[in-house]
Amino acid sequence: MARLLLLRHGESQWNLENRFTGWVDVPLSPRGIQEAKDAGEKLRNFTFDRAFTSVLARANETLRLALETIGQPGIPIEKDKALNERMYGELQGLNKAETAKKYGDEQVKIWRRSYDVRPPGGESLKDTAERVLPYYERAIKPSLLKGETILVAAHGNSLRALIMELEQLSREQVLELNIPTGAPLLYELDETGRVLDHRYL
Repeated sequence: MARLLLLRHGESQWNLENRFTGWVDVPLSPRGIQEAKDAGEKLRNFTFDRAFTSVLARANETLRLALETIGQPGIPIEKDKALNERMYGELQGLNKAETAKKYGDEQVKIWRRSYDVRPPGGESLKDTAERVLPYYERAIKPSLLKGETILVAAHGNSLRALIMELEQLSREQVLELNIPTGAPLLYELDETGRVLDHRYL
């Protein structure tokens, strides 16, 4: 049985400031650093064969801190922009509350949570899925089919796109899917890559 652990990065400085982050490379907040270490504590019972992450610092740092906490810093790690957060276009750097005042709560919720509506100049979740899922099939799934234990440290929307596929969620269901920072999510898969069970640690 293969095991896939998904980990959204710890709180970033812009999460703390309630800003749209997207592809802007911001560091973890002090709380985010602690969340990454706490995630490592929850992963102590796992021995990882390899890990995958985006090219953004907040995911890289979360992965590094978690692996250091469990004493496995030397495993093979692949970084790829396919796992980057959704690109928020003109919203990047803007405060979410101020953006809601300007455009309305409902419009901002649609931009943040819908499947195929793009924010101005940015990506929809559908666009994000179109880079995450082929990468998963090409780079990550072959390791799972070998029965390996894999850790993926990424972002709220790149992980939402992957979870939508793993759990076969509808567009309506994914609208309400929220992934907490620094909380490892375990998937157990059979030899074909089908999900048998999943739970937060």
